[in-house]
Amino acid sequence: MRKLFIPLIAGSIAFGFTSCGGDDKSGHESSEAKGGVYLGGVMRMNEVEAFKSLNPIAVNEQVSFHLGTQLFEGLVKFDQTDLSVKPAVAYKWESNANQTEWTFHIRKGVKFHDDPCFADGKGRDVTAADVKFCFDKLCSSDANNAQYDVTMKDRVVGANEAFEASKSGKSVNVTGIKIINDSTISIILTNPDAGFLNILAMPGCWIYPKEAVTKYGADMRIHPVGTGPFQLETVKEGEVVIMKKNPNYYGVDKDGNKLPYLDGLKYTFIREKKAEILEFKSGNLDMVYRLPVEVFHEIMGDLEHAKERKTDFAILNSPAFNTNFIGFNCAGNIFNKKEVRLAFNYAIDRNKIADFTIQGEGTAASYGMVPYVESFEKDGYNYKGLKGYTFDPQKAKDYMKQAGYPDGKGFPKVTLQINSGGGDRNILIAEVVQKMLKENLNVDIEINTVPFAEHIEQVTSGKSDMFRFAWYADYPDPETFLTLFYGKHVPANPSEKSFTNFFRYKNARFDSLFAASFKEPDKAKRYALLSQAEQVVLDDGPLMPIFYDENYRLEQLNVRNFPENALGYMDLTNVYLIPKDKMKK
Repeated sequence: MRKLFIPLIAGSIAFGFTSCGGDDKSGHESSEAKGGVYLGGVMRMNEVEAFKSLNPIAVNEQVSFHLGTQLFEGLVKFDQTDLSVKPAVAYKWESNANQTEWTFHIRKGVKFHDDPCFADGKGRDVTAADVKFCFDKLCSSDANNAQYDVTMKDRVVGANEAFEASKSGKSVNVTGIKIINDSTISIILTNPDAGFLNILAMPGCWIYPKEAVTKYGADMRIHPVGTGPFQLETVKEGEVVIMKKNPNYYGVDKDGNKLPYLDGLKYTFIREKKAEILEFKSGNLDMVYRLPVEVFHEIMGDLEHAKERKTDFAILNSPAFNTNFIGFNCAGNIFNKKEVRLAFNYAIDRNKIADFTIQGEGTAASYGMVPYVESFEKDGYNYKGLKGYTFDPQKAKDYMKQAGYPDGKGFPKVTLQINSGGGDRNILIAEVVQKMLKENLNVDIEINTVPFAEHIEQVTSGKSDMFRFAWYADYPDPETFLTLFYGKHVPANPSEKSFTNFFRYKNARFDSLFAASFKEPDKAKRYALLSQAEQVVLDDGPLMPIFYDENYRLEQLNVRNFPENALGYMDLTNVYLIPKDKMKK
């Protein structure tokens, strides 16, 4: 991770630079705390989109994930620093020799948040029965269940059967999830799965009480009851979310101090990035992530010529497990021919978009859906063998002719749907793509900008033929990107929502390779299968990969223990704020 320190001088942004070894903001306790930590304070952050739902099984976008991570925990969770899996509600676990049966031991003293859903308003202890209830609920048919496909489906014994049975109203009992006693639960898998712990760290596997489901029902989206370090206090949708410290949280630091350190969290929902950064510069926000194109070079452009100066805030940077793309509805009437989809892919210049449109805020998506990750390649993912898309207008024209639309004649006008929020980046990219497709294929593209919640609704319902999207990895593995193309994620009923395979793409060869990767215990062989599967996707073109993102985060200098990571995963359990009058001069 690179760390940059930036001062504000006379209203403009200038630069200073230090190496990672020069300060303690990488997650280690500050010497400024003199052997302890400063307890209290409220961390103030902003999201440029409203959250959709805080019901764990309904979480399918980044804002809900950011908020939910503070409110809920599963049996395990990710480490903020290195994304390794660490204990949470379960304090230990073991598996059998071939990793088909996992046994988890629930720690004592984990309590649900105090909430009116309990008879006395006091949160009770979590038991194995709660885990069983949540996992059975995860394997139930529900219009808002966006997590089943990417968690238990095809993995856990009895999950598929339970899901199908639930469609006719039958009670759900996933046979592969067994309560051993009040503090022990076992999960039996259909095949060996060394990466199963990653799955259990996902939102769908967060733990919540049956009482909350009974009391709130569909309103659980704004009445979350979990076991996380913070609990919900105030929700004004689209305006503010306030969380307060969970006084019953089980966690303690290495010195025995109770976690979390902070008194609370405040999330605002300023939609424009310029306004958000002004709030940060005014000291009204403690952290901002994602720098907009409009100010990116104003902040980052002069590093090579920077000199050390007194610093006023910091920038943290890391590669991102994130791909921005334009998707096609392959089950629709416009993009059901792969020749059309391939024509669109060869008609755009990704390097120009990366260099000039987003001005270096990301890198051109030259491989495909899975962004380049050095560790993936070392473990066997064959990036060099992939044949992605180059900018080739003549090849694009040839594909359109093969599809029956020479020089674009007869091709219908298409609407590219994008979501609002996050500054001008989405519209800038859409306008450049619109221009390139007109110049190189003679096709007309209209752009329709809608709120993010409506965007997700339209895309998952199959009502958008061409749409902008970004996929953030759920865990550090190529599988989390390629699961978007698995045919089994497409509902048999076309009127049902497709939460994971937005493209409604089906290819038997891809499905065979992807399914085979589930059963392959050797990581190198498994990654080889996954890279072969990605080539099938590239040959069919259900999406136009545009660019791979990078994470840039602004922090006030008094923020501690908040390292950046490639998932953009934010666990605020150990974060604390140094009082301004206690900071080193």
